[in-house]
Amino acid sequence: MKIKLVIFDLDGTLLDSVEDMAASTNFALQQMGHPTHPVSSYNWFVGNGIARLFERALPEGEASAENIARMRACFTARYKDHMTDATRPYAGVPELLSELHQKGLKLAVASNKYHAATEQLVAHYFPDLPFVAVIGHQKGKATKPDPSIVQEILDKSGIPAENTVFVGDSGVDMQTAINSQTIACGISWGLRPRSELESYKPDFLVDNTAELRKVLLQTK
Repeated sequence: MKIKLVIFDLDGTLLDSVEDMAASTNFALQQMGHPTHPVSSYNWFVGNGIARLFERALPEGEASAENIARMRACFTARYKDHMTDATRPYAGVPELLSELHQKGLKLAVASNKYHAATEQLVAHYFPDLPFVAVIGHQKGKATKPDPSIVQEILDKSGIPAENTVFVGDSGVDMQTAINSQTIACGISWGLRPRSELESYKPDFLVDNTAELRKVLLQTK
């Protein structure tokens, strides 16, 4: 197995961003007169795209298309100015990405976060890395675990699935790897419990960036 391309999930994998997402979602809920949620609840709300985030955050019976659209408008207006308030890369991530690039591996990001915010966050926190592609969710396109976002990256990179590792922190990411026939690597430092990742029987499951480095660079 020769690894040539590494595709990363964003939230919960590269960036600890849940606090800022929670703050902007709670802001939108307040604007609409609904109760808010503790940050810990958002570990379970995020991961399937912004519409599903709002469906989960809104009170039962309130997740109409109209209310989700209102939530989106309130959220995005605030989030664009506050997406870096508390968000930070996880420990060791910037150094790992730089080393992978220096060793000749191609890097990409595939996120269910809406595309504009995905691009802005990657540019802000990893400005010196030449990613092959940075793709978030775009209107009219399927979200992960649909494999189309991965296929788009594979097409851009010219690297086949069997030489590609998909790295993520959730069952959605592991299913994305399965659906795209890439190598699945779960990381346990993100938003979901290790048991969720284990249930998908990924090719690799790591607990820190040192272990991830060994997998991606095939070192012992």
